[in-house]
Amino acid sequence: MTDRLRTCLGAPVNFTGKDLTCVRGGRLVFQALGFQVAAGSVLVLRGPNGCGKSSLLRLVAGFQAPAAGGFLWDDQPVEDDPDGHRARITYAGHLDAVKTAFTVTENLQFWGRLGGNGEPPVADALDRWGLGAIADLPGAYLSAGQRKRLNLARLSLSTANMWLLDEPTVSLDDDAIDTLMKVISEHQGGGGSAIIATHTDLTLDATHTLNLEPFTVTQADVLAS
Repeated sequence: MTDRLRTCLGAPVNFTGKDLTCVRGGRLVFQALGFQVAAGSVLVLRGPNGCGKSSLLRLVAGFQAPAAGGFLWDDQPVEDDPDGHRARITYAGHLDAVKTAFTVTENLQFWGRLGGNGEPPVADALDRWGLGAIADLPGAYLSAGQRKRLNLARLSLSTANMWLLDEPTVSLDDDAIDTLMKVISEHQGGGGSAIIATHTDLTLDATHTLNLEPFTVTQADVLAS
């Protein structure tokens, strides 16, 4: 285990990334990166733009395989059960996934049914995120803030253990940020965890920080190697 390993203390560890190397577009983004995320905790990814925060979330989500290293869930390699791993994950990227031809309600129904847990409590999610008044409005007519709230409202329908959130506070007003913090806190209270890439200070308990900059490979590093 690398001595750079960041450990979330105080609860049993559910998810581990070990000695990770990421390559995107032929570029070495980071290497020798490790972390652990405990049940009920949040790991916040920090660092300058381009250091690999979004890339790390994509690796965790399974959208791309690491060039080296791997992930463990309760000490079991996730590649042994990729479908089970995907079922434990909810991913909300910095680009929203709103379907413009669907209404706000239809978007939430679509996302909720993907979980396979019966009819999702869409009305509650609409109310929680202040979307009730525009429930019948097509996604094409939403403002940036409304689209962001709709994209995040899926969290209120999620039964996944781990949430992966990429810059979730962008375009949100203060009330929506407050809702987001409460929803994440409730998720933590139920034993859920999250990995969040953000430049914003989050008002959450059991939060631990991983700065990706020390693991990032720069042009100077390449020339010196």
